[in-house]
Amino acid sequence: WTWGDNGLGELGDGAPYYRTTPVEVPGSSGWAALATKWLHTLGLAADGRVWAWGHNEVGQLGIGVRDTARWTPVQVDGLSDVVMVAAGSAHSVALKQDGTVWAWGDNTRGQLGDVGGVDGATPGQVSGLQSMTSIAAGEAHTVALKDDGTVWTWGNNEDGQLGDGTFIPRGSPAQVNGVSGVAAVAAGMHFTVALKGDGTVWAWGRNDYAQLGDGTTNDRAAPVQVIGLTDVAAVAAGLLHTVALKDDGTVWSWGRNNHGQLGDGSTVALSTTPVQASGLTDVVAVAAGFDFTVALKRDGTVW
Repeated sequence: WTWGDNGLGELGDGAPYYRTTPVEVPGSSGWAALATKWLHTLGLAADGRVWAWGHNEVGQLGIGVRDTARWTPVQVDGLSDVVMVAAGSAHSVALKQDGTVWAWGDNTRGQLGDVGGVDGATPGQVSGLQSMTSIAAGEAHTVALKDDGTVWTWGNNEDGQLGDGTFIPRGSPAQVNGVSGVAAVAAGMHFTVALKGDGTVWAWGRNDYAQLGDGTTNDRAAPVQVIGLTDVAAVAAGLLHTVALKDDGTVWSWGRNNHGQLGDGSTVALSTTPVQASGLTDVVAVAAGFDFTVALKRDGTVW
């Protein structure tokens, strides 16, 4: 079920209207996972195939052509045995059961993981990656987590979001130094977040709205620890804010808050350290959008 903006078919319901209440995506039974960013959506079917809908100007739907949009789901060419999908601003990423990573769409910043600089309208394998367990996609950079707890990044790097100590874009994956034992990753617009197995959170990249949570608004080209946050179970990254779910079911967030996306009862411009979302308990999953946050509670309700 989807709702919100729908200017280019990103809701997948076949109608060119935004929706203020949830509508069902036609033929959408049997989904195992979903991913979305700005103007397109990916659906992972239970049989390991991938479907996509929405904007397709640079081939981000993976159907072999570049055109305006698809208003209902279409199958991504040549992909099977997929276990996870991630959507960037104009590129898409899939993790297969064998631990390989595949990408398609915009490649102007190297976010597809090759050095060709050419948009790919069909999926291609990211070279040099094996044994990967998770993926994330920012606006124009990509992140992959390996089974040994190391993090690998590629693509745009103008704000240090690759975490390699530089601000130079890179068209092939490289390991992020200074962070290990990672259990989960998330990618915001121009920043990256890593949840370590010990429950601490680390971040790097753009920090003008304090989305890194290190008490400053300084960009970081290498990982820094989020201040005062432990026992974290999951993380999510929005446009310019970050969200963490703790083991006790509480939600904490930091970064830009001009629309109240931190959920602490205020609309102060930003918070440089984590604040707790007011009145929210028993949460089991979180997601972060453009300037808003969503939480799934244990009772199956969405907030």
